[in-house]
Amino acid sequence: MTSPVDTELSPQYDPAAIERGIYDRWLAAGAFHADARRSARLGGDHVPFTIVIPPPNVTAVLHMGHGLDETVQDVIIRWRRMAGDEALWVPGTDHAGIATQNVIEKQLAAEGRTRFDVGREAFVQRTEEFVRVTGGTILEQLRAIGSSCDWSRTAYTLSPELSRAVREAFVRLYEKGLIYRGHRVIHWCSRCLTSLSDEEAEHEDASGTLYHIRYALVRADGSLDPEAGVTVATTRPETMLGDVAVAVHPEDARYRALIGQRVMLPIAELPIPVIADAYTDPAFGTGVVKITPAHDPNDFEVGLRHALPMPVIMTETGEMRDAPDTAPRRVPDDLVGADRFAARDRIVAALQQRALLVKRETHQHAVRHCYRCHTVVEPRLSDQWFVRMAPLAAPALEAVRRGDVRILPERHHAVYLHWMENIRDWNISRQLWWGHRIPVWYCDACGGAPHVSREDLTRCPTCGGAVRQDDDVLDTWFSSWLWPMTTLGWPDASSRDLRAFYPTDVLVSGPDILFFWIARMIMSGYEFMGARPFHTVYLHGIARDMQGRKMSKSLGNGIDPLDVVRLFGADALRYTVIAGMGMGVDVRLDPDDLEKSFTPGRNFVTKLWNIGRFLLGNIGREPVAPLDALDRGRLTRADAWILERLDAAIAECDTAFGAARPSDGSWTEETRFAGLRLNEYTETARRFVWNELADWYVETSKNRLTPDAPDRDVARAVLVHVFDAALRLLHPVVPFITEALWQRLPIPGRPADAVLATASWPHRGGAFGDAPREFALVQEAVNAIRQLRSDYALPPGKSVEVVIVSRNGVAGADAVRVLEEERAVLARLARATVRAAAEAPREAAAHALLSGGTELVMPLAGLIDLDKECARLTEEMRQLGTQLDALRSRLTNERFTAKAPPHVVEAERAKERDWSQRHTILGDKIASLCGGR
Repeated sequence: MTSPVDTELSPQYDPAAIERGIYDRWLAAGAFHADARRSARLGGDHVPFTIVIPPPNVTAVLHMGHGLDETVQDVIIRWRRMAGDEALWVPGTDHAGIATQNVIEKQLAAEGRTRFDVGREAFVQRTEEFVRVTGGTILEQLRAIGSSCDWSRTAYTLSPELSRAVREAFVRLYEKGLIYRGHRVIHWCSRCLTSLSDEEAEHEDASGTLYHIRYALVRADGSLDPEAGVTVATTRPETMLGDVAVAVHPEDARYRALIGQRVMLPIAELPIPVIADAYTDPAFGTGVVKITPAHDPNDFEVGLRHALPMPVIMTETGEMRDAPDTAPRRVPDDLVGADRFAARDRIVAALQQRALLVKRETHQHAVRHCYRCHTVVEPRLSDQWFVRMAPLAAPALEAVRRGDVRILPERHHAVYLHWMENIRDWNISRQLWWGHRIPVWYCDACGGAPHVSREDLTRCPTCGGAVRQDDDVLDTWFSSWLWPMTTLGWPDASSRDLRAFYPTDVLVSGPDILFFWIARMIMSGYEFMGARPFHTVYLHGIARDMQGRKMSKSLGNGIDPLDVVRLFGADALRYTVIAGMGMGVDVRLDPDDLEKSFTPGRNFVTKLWNIGRFLLGNIGREPVAPLDALDRGRLTRADAWILERLDAAIAECDTAFGAARPSDGSWTEETRFAGLRLNEYTETARRFVWNELADWYVETSKNRLTPDAPDRDVARAVLVHVFDAALRLLHPVVPFITEALWQRLPIPGRPADAVLATASWPHRGGAFGDAPREFALVQEAVNAIRQLRSDYALPPGKSVEVVIVSRNGVAGADAVRVLEEERAVLARLARATVRAAAEAPREAAAHALLSGGTELVMPLAGLIDLDKECARLTEEMRQLGTQLDALRSRLTNERFTAKAPPHVVEAERAKERDWSQRHTILGDKIASLCGGR
């Protein structure tokens, strides 16, 4: 008879039919809203647990990096919400200064215009209109993958509230002397027309050319000495027109006599001094370096030490120009206006023509590129605003050293410490129109110091004259580094959210923004709040294609998570990325074969749906007694076993999450979070539902669920309890399907409006005596009988007899008793009738020894052709013996073992061990089966 299923559930899982409705139900129930009044920090009963989302750029659509990042966060926040914390996940978006401005400028370019054609005010207005659409779109996309954010607290880095906080931070740092205006060499993007921080100018390995150029010695009378001079090596000959000196090491004997003399700068034909500076490495190249202070950060420092001029010989767009404040001219007329790379070729050709190019050689080096548009970055001297980082880095550095802030995986600790120990001042000004405009005003009338203000100025505070605001905007990360505070109400110290939920708990992100964002947030937390912003940083792996390349639009190898949701559902996406993501391990997906990539998730949700349909169909809708109300004496061994396995699964899931929860179910500040191994948690929950609940317990319980079964109430109560707990364990990773099934489960005492999203995390129930161990013996017997059936190719439907023989005294007698009492389970799961005997039958039989010493004997007469089977086994053993003899002969041959590669010899020895074991097994099988044949 076919087992019933819940016919109200469709035969196939259809995520599109249920996900939107379930998400709306969560929202209606207020499932994701965190109430500050319930926080223990404000006298409530709930320990707060807070995550802030790494705000996606408003220019973006959801990509696989978001899909992975947001799923990890959602798994954690759903777990903590169910564990009883006042869990808050703050959502929001980033205005993304450079990226957003690039988008709008491209739109204008398509119209044949530039931002300067429309003006700043109109440009900003157009950008705001664009952001109103795209910013809301990505939040909707986050909902589509199940993100359980508290949407009532959605933040935006350019909102009035956060803008006020950004200005407050700037003014405070300026008043402390930690923000200053500096004339320094910075990284300049000639495409975005803005400066970049060190972290935004990313190194990319490139194969370039190292040009060796001759600088002739200038005699005292101004003539050139053709026999003397120096050779310098450079990868950027176009910058030589900005050279103001060449430097040698003061202790380099080769050049000591040249110090203080002059050499001729080629092309520009200007004499420049030879200086001594310890910055020069005598062992590198020729031991002589060209000094171009306006176009190299190291040369800039040399220029300061020696009071050298600093001519800028390139425009903002990367074209050659003559430095306006220098005389005579440095850049010849035929090079003025030339692109820097075209100028390089022309300068090299001119050097070659004048016999000043000594040689050229291929050179592998790291070239900085703009992190947004990938244009080669140009070091350039300019006026910018900087933050002094050393004072801010000190407490953030110590916090990680002390363990107050943990970084997972721990291999990132050393990287963080190295960066923080060698931190440089942060260039925070950007030559853009989109972003937080720098709150600095200048008065041309009195020409005094700039005025930094929390409020907009219309008149000069000194003379009352007209003022103009600084044209630059702040680096986008200057608003993002305040994110854990500003999203909760900072700088308003009385903010209830700030008092209830700060510090936050876990920061989830990819390792690629450890310095862009995470390290800076730690600094700002200690600077402005006097406390760490979070106790744990979890750096997950990166979404990569099958070639190991990071998924990106530019490579065309990305996956749109919404495509996956449309094809397979959000749960399939979530399960696939979490199950395949070890601690810090990258996730490999095939953008050309989504079905293959997301098969693990699709298969799991399909299996879970089928399990649910079967269980719900057999359990029915009538009320179920609470498990605690049942007499424990009525529990079968299978009941006790599945309940104990549930306890073990809960404990393993807690451990995988990193929580060492006491058996009473309570959490403390110290134990509620210690680490994250989400793939292990997912596998534990999957194994319990798939292997233990479905494959074992459900199979043993089918006959107990029939309407006339005497203990149907017990089986239903156990099933409801166990499946309820299983769905709770799985909910953080596959929330939609678990909610759909949980709503149909007849859980005793559940309110009609309850949702699984806010149900409690399961806790362990207690000990069950010997019953679970005894059922494990039944499982072992079932597996042994199934293996014997497989060994002899017995048809699945054919019943067999199995004799149980005790070989181990009292323990063996107990095992026999258990197996006899569970004969119905053995008959159902192994198609075997069992009986006990003092001795094994003498006829031909198959044997299996259980771990406790009990022997299972399966007589084979009438089941197989014994003569034919004995002949087959004997011939198999003979052939294996021949092969084994030849292999042993080879291994005893010293010429083979001495000359063959070690890995080949070891492989042969492993083969010998395997074949020997198989030979012994065949011998035992022939002895027991064939006897005197």
